[in-house]
Amino acid sequence: MLTLCAVAAGFLLDLLFGDPHWMPHPVRWFGAAIVRLEPFLRRIFPDTARGKRTAGAILAVLLPLLAFLLSLAVLILCHLVSPWLRFAVETFWCYQVLATKALRVESTKVQRELERGDLPAARRAVSMIVGRDTECLTEEGVAKAAVETVAENSSDGVIAPLFYLAIGGAPLGLCYKAVNTLDSMAGYKNDKYLDFGRASAKLDDVWNFLPARLAALCTVLASFFCGFDGKNGWRIFRRDRRKSASPNSAQTESVYAGALGLQLLGDAVYFGKVVHKGSIGDPLRPIAPSDIKRANRLLYASAFCFLVLSLAVRAAVWLSLFPGLL
Repeated sequence: MLTLCAVAAGFLLDLLFGDPHWMPHPVRWFGAAIVRLEPFLRRIFPDTARGKRTAGAILAVLLPLLAFLLSLAVLILCHLVSPWLRFAVETFWCYQVLATKALRVESTKVQRELERGDLPAARRAVSMIVGRDTECLTEEGVAKAAVETVAENSSDGVIAPLFYLAIGGAPLGLCYKAVNTLDSMAGYKNDKYLDFGRASAKLDDVWNFLPARLAALCTVLASFFCGFDGKNGWRIFRRDRRKSASPNSAQTESVYAGALGLQLLGDAVYFGKVVHKGSIGDPLRPIAPSDIKRANRLLYASAFCFLVLSLAVRAAVWLSLFPGLL
């Protein structure tokens, strides 16, 4: 039961403090590990498509496994000293796995620059949270990119971590975060990572498959609480949830598009190349900077709904297995 309390406390800490840049963070550690392991693995395997896939597969398995085992070992040692020490450490890690406030803070910077009329500054701000090229984006393009980022990362930055935290506490949450970091650094379909990053991309798809769909359903529910168009969110979700090269990213994006009455995705430029993406939602009106704030309201509501539901399910399962706890 301490794990349930640690997840809830970590969620609240994330809402309060976000991700201060001065604080050491597991994602930075995972990134540093990838930077060091990638050239090592590339050297010891042949420079062929098969060799690159093998090296990438080893990295995709090794990093999440180490994240899980090392964090589990630390928590066991802490518990031997004191259950409250274990609780404190697990709470801190749960807090670090989540990115609810960080998403709101970074996307709000984009909104603020757009409302000030400083398009170059808005482009710089949005470049910090998207992978596409931003130099030529219009004001509407910048706002759309920010809304899309909130929509997509509501799943893999908030709901999916909560899902794995509720199941396996901080060790499983950190394991998921390692998978997510691998995909963000090596899961590109370009010349460098097409073979090496294949396992990382596929593993991320597998780990996000169920959480992405649960996140979408929870977002539909949250849209009613926020006063948005939940019925249209459900309609667009059913119609457009597969309109993406990724099996997971359009799940939540389609709900956001429908609930907010926007059209998202479309063509984008990555590393100087135009990538053609299908559009999600209907263009009922132009996207405005204020839609970033509305997207964040939906993010917070869906995160809170999922937290309550996931912890309630886990508590019910534990109480059914151990009725003596009542």
